Amino acid sequence: MSKILQKFNANSSKVKEITLRHHFIFWTLYFIFNTLRWGSYFDDYIYSLKTNLIGFPIHMTLCYLNIYVFMPKFIFKRKYLTYVILLILSLFIMLLAKFNLTYYLVSENVWPEGTEVISKLTFNYSVDMMIGELYVITFVTAIKVTMDWLKEHRRVADLEKAKLETELLFLRTQVSPHFFFNTLNNIYSLSLECSKKTPKVILKLSDLMRYFLYETKKNKQSLEKEILCIQNYLDIEKIRFDENLEVDMSISGDIKNKKIAPLLLLSFIENAFKHGANKNIGKIKITIDFTIDQDFLYFTISNPLPAKTNYKKQSKEIGGIGLENVKKRLALGYKKDEYNLNIEEKNNLFIVALKIKLK
Repeated sequence: MSKILQKFNANSSKVKEITLRHHFIFWTLYFIFNTLRWGSYFDDYIYSLKTNLIGFPIHMTLCYLNIYVFMPKFIFKRKYLTYVILLILSLFIMLLAKFNLTYYLVSENVWPEGTEVISKLTFNYSVDMMIGELYVITFVTAIKVTMDWLKEHRRVADLEKAKLETELLFLRTQVSPHFFFNTLNNIYSLSLECSKKTPKVILKLSDLMRYFLYETKKNKQSLEKEILCIQNYLDIEKIRFDENLEVDMSISGDIKNKKIAPLLLLSFIENAFKHGANKNIGKIKITIDFTIDQDFLYFTISNPLPAKTNYKKQSKEIGGIGLENVKKRLALGYKKDEYNLNIEEKNNLFIVALKIKLK
């Protein structure tokens, strides 16, 4: 669990923050672009430089006032009317500052790009300047909102991934205690009978415990090791049931360098013994087939249905932890097109067929 949290914090820290360096680069590039643009328009780069030296502090003040004060305090709190009033007021103050600074420090012709030469505030000049300022504010705000959205989207995605990994880990840990509980019960039964099989079962159990403790921490495990784990489990059950149990297990295809979610198949194996062997009297046959075709594993297991039961009841009790556990693990660990699970009753057999993509 702590590793998942550490991974989430590490991923979150990778989300790039907007630093002072980014602000400096943005405004510098924007200033150069604007100076060249209007310098070309007026054919007077000195005039363009002077007016931009006056305009850009105003641009920056209004932009930062909007994205760090007005929006958090009013837009995010749905105080829209207050926001509009304050924005218009700030634009009007900007208008007065820009007009007077340009008039007294640069040129008495404060609006050379306009339709008329003016020496005082006019309606047309005011509208043109305020619309231009709104353009800058909107442009900068759009960048800030986009960056915030990307950051939040990444944070939510990382949080959701951590949540899914935590749930997957929880579902996986449900398998091991249940398995050991059943096996210890088996050992207890053998010990009461003073059976010579008890030491062999204990040795096999120790191998399985070692595997559960040290080999199943990854999201994907070697298919070879998973099959070996299943074989150890089958060996334990064969020792317990002796000649009353027949297990027909076949493997076809290349199992090397293939990976699958750990302990996923063991739930179906346990289920076959719980409902197929424990609840039947006499000789029992369980058939298991592993077929590897390119990147997919076709896993099939069948066991006889016990008397007075049905596959619906059995399917709800797989491994004692429920079919929902297996379904959730598949859904969390694989995409929809990477697996297909089919469970049915046929010819008095309970049959599980799983097609799953191997990593």
